[in-house]
Order: sequence, then structure tokens, then C-alpha cells
Amino acid sequence: MAEPETLKEALQAHFGDRLQHADVAYGEVGVEARPRDLAAVMTELRDAEPFRFDQLMDVIGVDYAAYGQDEWITERATDTGFSRGVGDPSTPRLGLTGIYGVQEITEKTGRRFAAVYLLLSVEHNHRLRVTCFAEDDDLPVIDSVTGIWPAANWPEREAFDLYGIVFDGHPDLRRILTDYGFVGHPFRKDFPLIGNVEPRYDVEKGRVIYGPVEIEPRVLVPRVIRDDNRYKGRPGSTEERADG
Repeated sequence: MAEPETLKEALQAHFGDRLQHADVAYGEVGVEARPRDLAAVMTELRDAEPFRFDQLMDVIGVDYAAYGQDEWITERATDTGFSRGVGDPSTPRLGLTGIYGVQEITEKTGRRFAAVYLLLSVEHNHRLRVTCFAEDDDLPVIDSVTGIWPAANWPEREAFDLYGIVFDGHPDLRRILTDYGFVGHPFRKDFPLIGNVEPRYDVEKGRVIYGPVEIEPRVLVPRVIRDDNRYKGRPGSTEERADG
């Protein structure tokens, strides 16, 4: 098994500017391919002798909207009370309206939705992470790799179902996890946390029907006593209570 840096250099030498970048993180090589180059790059990763990535382990959808922002404050949180996790629930956070509101995402970057491919070379014992961003935030389209690795069939359907990423050339791009007639893509960051509708069984009709959401907005945050070095000696910590 080659060192990650050696594999990264080999990939950069082979593909050149067809890779937008390559790096090593947590002992694993990651590269980014443009949508127009994805099919050719993936085919060469599978067939080229130095690589031989003959197995596709997974295809993962990602929504990078508001990437790096977080409503939960953990670094400065205490170990007591509701304030340890999140601020005033009546105050909009990250563009959210109320606790379960819809996040307003208006900026179009061309780098909101991405498909991440996890590849394995059995022959060389290499692992590789390939990222490809869809260029259109409103209608994210990426070429399907089912013709290269048939195992991509169901993972691509899952990314389509949950994120709305359309895989061009997929032989049967249908929803795979949500219910029949489901509207929207529940892993998108602008999808409401309580959903749009809720199902219930109608006795008179003898079947399940959908109606408006009637869930009472509330945040359920279990109290957790953190007993580690970050909180020792702070007000309300277990150490202070023991000493007091």
C-alpha cells in the first residue's frame, strides 16, 4: 500500500488539470473532479494500472449550503441548563424562522450540491475519495457512474431521493427511501425539520392519508453532564459541586 502522499502525487501527475485539487486528510486521499470530466476520470481510475479502483464502496450526497455555520454552541457551553446547547429559540438562527422554520438559502454558488464517491483498489490496497460538485444549484445534475460501477445504482438513487441530485444516464432514477408521492428532498438544508405533511390512518377511508403537520414545536435536548477537562472548575461543574 502506497503512502497517501505518494498516491496523491501519482494522481496529480496522471490527471493534471482535470483534478481541481487533491489533498490528504485523516490519512486518506481526496480529489475533486469537474462534472464534465467525471466520466473519463472515473473510468481511468478504474482501469489505469497505477490505480485500479475496481470497487465503488458508496456514493454520498452532500448539501454545502451554510457550510461551516452552526446554531449549536459547544465550545463555550456549560454543562447545565438549556443554554449549554443553543440560544433563545425565539431568535432566528442561520436564517431559520422559529425552531422548525425553513432556512432561507438565496446565494447561488454552483457549489452547493456534491456527490462524493468512495473508491477502493483491492489490488493496490488504496482508498480514494472523489468529490464532484453540480454546477447548477437549482437543478443539480451529475453524470451517473452506473456504467462504470453497477453498484452505484442504489446509492445514486438514495442521493437523488434525499438531496435531489439528478444522475444523468442512471437506468432507473426513482426514489428509494421516502414514501410514494413524497414532495421535496428531506436532507436538503432548506427542508423544514418537521416536514411538510404528516401521515395518519383514516378509519372511514380505511387507508393512510396525509394532512397538515400538527406537531407542537419544541426542542428536546437531554441534559448531559460532561465530566472532562474542558469543564473542570467551571461554574456548575461536577468538580465544583464536589468541592462545595
